[in-house]
Amino acid sequence: MPITESKLIWMDGELVPWADAKVHVLTHTLHYGNGVFEGIRAYETSSGPAVFRLTPHIKRLFNSAKIFMLDIPYTPDELIEATKEVVRVNDLPSCYIRPIAYLGYGEMGLNPLTSKVSVSIAAWPWGSYLGDDGIEHGVRMMISSWQRHDVNSMPPAAKGTGMYINSQMAKIEAIKSGYDEAILLSPQGYVSECTGENIFVVKNGVIITPPVSAGALEGITQDAVRTIAADLGIEYREAHIVRSDLYTADEAFLSGTAAEIVPIRSVDEREIGEPGPVTKEIQSVFFSAVRGEVDRYKDWNEHVV
Repeated sequence: MPITESKLIWMDGELVPWADAKVHVLTHTLHYGNGVFEGIRAYETSSGPAVFRLTPHIKRLFNSAKIFMLDIPYTPDELIEATKEVVRVNDLPSCYIRPIAYLGYGEMGLNPLTSKVSVSIAAWPWGSYLGDDGIEHGVRMMISSWQRHDVNSMPPAAKGTGMYINSQMAKIEAIKSGYDEAILLSPQGYVSECTGENIFVVKNGVIITPPVSAGALEGITQDAVRTIAADLGIEYREAHIVRSDLYTADEAFLSGTAAEIVPIRSVDEREIGEPGPVTKEIQSVFFSAVRGEVDRYKDWNEHVV
């Protein structure tokens, strides 16, 4: 999806014009892929723009950095305020936000420990990642031939920049094959996650999602689904899922910051159908919550002003 330029990007404590937000061609992360990032959304509310679950996202950024031994030279609170500032100065009522911590120019070689860590935060208007039709009617999925990382080869708990080549390969395969999105299996053959989203099946009214042991990233939106389900009285479980569980699911959906909550219409040409009642109920509460319309979830909305 093309980027719509905004005005300013936060780079190491300074607001830089969009066109001037550049890095050197010998930036370490460009060559070796060692960096961490987050995808965050801000939504328009009756009290102005609010960033959805900003603090958990920034905490996850720091956890990812800890796994990769990147020493971010700012505190979580500083990056929380910087994120709000980026939304505010760009006059964005709603937007997608991309904080990234990366190794900069000055060192080369596989040892990352001597490289300077830089941080940038950009924000821009961005619509539905998988399309409005996907949100309303569901998306067509395929099981990818590419496996999700083994937990002892690449740490799936970290949202690392270079790790997403794995997701890109699966995404390319899906698009070239005529599907909207791909599902990756773990090396053990269990359903792990999609290229950038957590996945859920609904069977007999119970929501089931893969555990982190299957290689799934702990999603911020996934956690919101868990909370909403509990408050609606819907049973929610973490359990291993195999591909046939997807084929025979009563309902299925995915979640992610970019994707939001999207129903799954079919998997490998096995029809699941139009969004079911559980999916639609979760969607309805979620989209009301992000707009600040549900008092119970007001603390999920971190207002910019």
